[in-house]
Amino acid sequence: MTSATSPPRPPMSVRIGQRVIQLPTLAGLLIAWVLLFGELSVNTVVSGLLVGLLVMLVFPLPPLDSGFRIHPRATLFFLVRFVVDMAQATVRVLATAFSFGRIPHSSVIAVPLRTQSDLLFTLTAVCVSVIPGSVIVEVRSATHTLFVHVLGAGAEDVEQARADVLRLEERVVRAFGSRGEIERLASTGGTS
Repeated sequence: MTSATSPPRPPMSVRIGQRVIQLPTLAGLLIAWVLLFGELSVNTVVSGLLVGLLVMLVFPLPPLDSGFRIHPRATLFFLVRFVVDMAQATVRVLATAFSFGRIPHSSVIAVPLRTQSDLLFTLTAVCVSVIPGSVIVEVRSATHTLFVHVLGAGAEDVEQARADVLRLEERVVRAFGSRGEIERLASTGGTS
């Protein structure tokens, strides 16, 4: 029961005195602790919980909401399509590498993303850079713009490469974004 002066407790948290302990943050600290020690034992878990609680009590954080949600069907579609994109890109890179006597074209393109979430922006950038033949050369987080070097993309292929990045962003947002991010995507031209 909270008093009229205390702020509401964020979801998945417990109150210890005046401090709010966010359980996902505590779980993250515990996982980091276990990974640092390299063994999963009762002593490691208990000491990790105690150290995590101590850190959160001594250095309180404001309530965090990452905006990260998992939408099962969209996540499955994202994963399947990501594997297909990886396979297709691998074949294109191999074809470019073994096309002797032909100079491969490449372009650096600017792609302003539609998401306003730093987490989804970062996830999209990671996915783009993992796909063979594309490398992030610059990121402007203030404008949520990716500058991508695309192998095999001449002047005529630039718009197709930009559209590919935007489709990847859309799949990321639909798989992991909040309802607000999905609605923002739809209002700025994302497909349904």
